[in-house]
Amino acid sequence: MSLRRVGGLGRSLWQSGSRTPPLARKDRNFSSRRLAPCSSCGAEKKCREGLCITPSPPAVPTASPAGSRHQLGGKARTEESLNVSGRSFSSTALKVEQKSYLWARYNEMKRLVHDLIPPGVCNLLNSSTIYANNEVSLSEVDIYGFDYDYTLALYSNALDAMIYTTARDFLIKHFKYPQAISKYDYLPNFAARGLHYDIQKGLLMKIDAFHYIQLGTVYRGLNPVPDEEVLRLYDGTHHVPLNQVSGFYGKGPNVKQYMDVFSLPEMTLLAVANEYFISSGIEYDPVHLYKDVSEAIGMVHIKGYMYKWIMEDLEKYILRGEETYAVLHRLVSDGKKLFLITNSPFSFVDKGMRYMVGKDWRDFFDVVIVQADKPHFFNDCAKPFRRLDSKGDLQWDKISNLEKGQVYKQGNLFDFLRLTGWRGSKVLYFGDHLYSDLADLMLRHGWRTGAIVPELELETKVVNTEQYAQSLTWLQALTGLLERMQMYRDPDSRKVLQEWLKEREELRIRTKNLFNPQFGSIFRTCHNPTYFSRRLCRFSDLYMASLSCLLNYDLSYTFYPRRTPLQHEAPLWMDQLCTGCMKTPFLEEMAHIR
Repeated sequence: MSLRRVGGLGRSLWQSGSRTPPLARKDRNFSSRRLAPCSSCGAEKKCREGLCITPSPPAVPTASPAGSRHQLGGKARTEESLNVSGRSFSSTALKVEQKSYLWARYNEMKRLVHDLIPPGVCNLLNSSTIYANNEVSLSEVDIYGFDYDYTLALYSNALDAMIYTTARDFLIKHFKYPQAISKYDYLPNFAARGLHYDIQKGLLMKIDAFHYIQLGTVYRGLNPVPDEEVLRLYDGTHHVPLNQVSGFYGKGPNVKQYMDVFSLPEMTLLAVANEYFISSGIEYDPVHLYKDVSEAIGMVHIKGYMYKWIMEDLEKYILRGEETYAVLHRLVSDGKKLFLITNSPFSFVDKGMRYMVGKDWRDFFDVVIVQADKPHFFNDCAKPFRRLDSKGDLQWDKISNLEKGQVYKQGNLFDFLRLTGWRGSKVLYFGDHLYSDLADLMLRHGWRTGAIVPELELETKVVNTEQYAQSLTWLQALTGLLERMQMYRDPDSRKVLQEWLKEREELRIRTKNLFNPQFGSIFRTCHNPTYFSRRLCRFSDLYMASLSCLLNYDLSYTFYPRRTPLQHEAPLWMDQLCTGCMKTPFLEEMAHIR
């Protein structure tokens, strides 16, 4: 979309949406200006400095009694005669039927949104883009570090189904759960990353950055919980107290947040197990259910089932391995140092890297560390490094330096920093788990961090659809109308506003369902960032769908974060242009407080 088209749309929305009168100010030359047909619409309007101003809206009833006076700049101002920005309001002004006026404004705005969105607006986002939360210059980065799972190696959805099925069978065989649970197969599109689970209430939900539950996204089992019941369960509010979700690694005393891609099977199994007991009328303890499901999922990893499946069928489970090779080759060719820190065992990593990169994959890395036990690796100095020989057997010699070509196990970041000297912003580390991979590095050690968010590919496709662009833009414009027209409080106007509120809620549901019918986008609730999104911005300098996004940028490229305006700053982006900058509908009535 060209800047000219964006500017035209912005000006049109601004002109239609910013008609709340500002404070009175002197305009000595306004009396010399004449009424003339506007070049843009042909109607007779008052034109001043190229800004079209439609005729005055109907008189708005105020809370102040007739004849009351307000002081502004030491001069008396009466309600009978108020001159605001060149427009005169008085008791003799033409009375326009308010209901008709509201619908006229509604139709005008809807026409603008429909007609002025350029055809190419739906193809602006590229899923291969790297997004910046903080300014990062790759020319200053000399050392690149990587996690393995869902960073160097991306996995197919078939792996989630295998994890779910095996953990479900563990519940039946080892924890003696009813055999009937086996009828529930994996639901690949049910859960989404970043959700919270209330352990005591057995509820899966989405929470925003301010700890408020997004109503309509609370599930007990496989069914949504009515909003009224959610409010009752949380003592009349949909706010979750900070102490319940404030654990640094995403787990409070009563609420668990699922932050990595591996958590999708666990959330689905929790929902399915709850659903079975509820639908069967069987009493159960949600806390014990949570513990049993968590342990069953853990057994899949601890017993090595996941590693075995992947190693036996690399082609089925590992995606886009050639892109991993291309990234590593390019970085090394440019003289960068590379290191790997992963929780996975060496035999598993070696098999996968040989498949993606080749048998000499370790030549790319200056340091390789396996079974690191993150996040403890980053914040605990208790475990020393141990070296593995060519067969993967543990050696007990003291580690006084980290050598290229060797493989090390466990250890800790403090010894890593001491032995390598790799500190500060010259190091950029990539991982998929915001807490285990990135949080400590960003907050405590000053490394640059890059988050791998595979969901960006799907979300970008949705954002690029015409349906989403039209729905979101109209939602923002309608919200702006509601904000400014709420001062009309006669019965007919109230009915109009209620219709708009109902339409706004329908638009919210429609845009949410485009991403995920149950929980919507992983980045937003209705209008606020999600809890996941806020942590993503806090713990990562950059984020992207996959490591291969690096191939689209020169290694001296500087990423600049977009300067999105704060609420009190001038409107610069589309949603602010639709909403308008005048946030106080009774601004002229509040002038006396200055």
